[in-house]
Amino acid sequence: MLHKPNYNSMRVAPYVFILPFILSFLIFYLYPILSTFVMSFQQVYPGQVEFIGWTNYGKLNNPEFKVALQNSARYTVYTIALLIPIPLLLAVLLNIGNRKLNSLYRSILYVPSLVSIVVAGTIMRLLLASSSKSIVNTIAAVFGAEPRQWLLGGPTQAMLLLLILALWRWVGVNIIYFLSGLQNIPEELYEAADIDGASGLQKLWRITIPLLKRTTIFVTTISIFGGFAMFEESFILWAGKPSPNNVGLTIVGHLYNKGFQEGEMGMASAIGIVLLIIVFTLSVSLLKIFSFFAEEGKR
Repeated sequence: MLHKPNYNSMRVAPYVFILPFILSFLIFYLYPILSTFVMSFQQVYPGQVEFIGWTNYGKLNNPEFKVALQNSARYTVYTIALLIPIPLLLAVLLNIGNRKLNSLYRSILYVPSLVSIVVAGTIMRLLLASSSKSIVNTIAAVFGAEPRQWLLGGPTQAMLLLLILALWRWVGVNIIYFLSGLQNIPEELYEAADIDGASGLQKLWRITIPLLKRTTIFVTTISIFGGFAMFEESFILWAGKPSPNNVGLTIVGHLYNKGFQEGEMGMASAIGIVLLIIVFTLSVSLLKIFSFFAEEGKR
């Protein structure tokens, strides 16, 4: 006689609760990764697949891929350098003072993250249009500057525009992360520091920053992923067209061009696997570095 499984038993219930996560992980994460890995060794034609070994990876040794990788790496480094200290300092300021006003400021800073990247990029492209009647050129004309083609400049100018868009969108999100970390720091530590005569800078350096280590690791990790995964901002700013001298080309943009515009799905898969390895390696290295300094600090 067959017995129905008892889903309320202590042995079965945990597996029932984690089953949706396991299924979603297998279907939407593990299977695509494995399929992409296999496809990176293939040349895909309509209705035909041919295994070509490491050929797709060998083709990555080209100037276009190197420019895309360099642009993505620069963007990631710059966003980490900006999107960690600035939100941290703003979070510290918002964590003190009038709570009602701070809640208002917090909401205002968070609103940009709710705006679609497509909408934000389109608005920025219109603001920076080359026309002399665009808003940015109109403001520049008030100060006696000549109209400029902002989106047709060099790599430095293009990177500056992408960083401005990143700051506008993500500062508020990182502020929320750091605020949640600040609220877990016991007030007694700051009170003891006040009794010892510590200055605000000393409390920030000796108490706040060390106790925000876990939050900083998390923010840095998602910043690495977000930096190398950046595509929509560049794509929308240049209206889906190639940027001048590939100044806005990213590694995901290169993947998109190869896979969907040129139809080289095998090549695009190889780019995706390389991107996965880079992000995974950087994330693990970051955790190892923070763990090393934490151990050194305990000695």
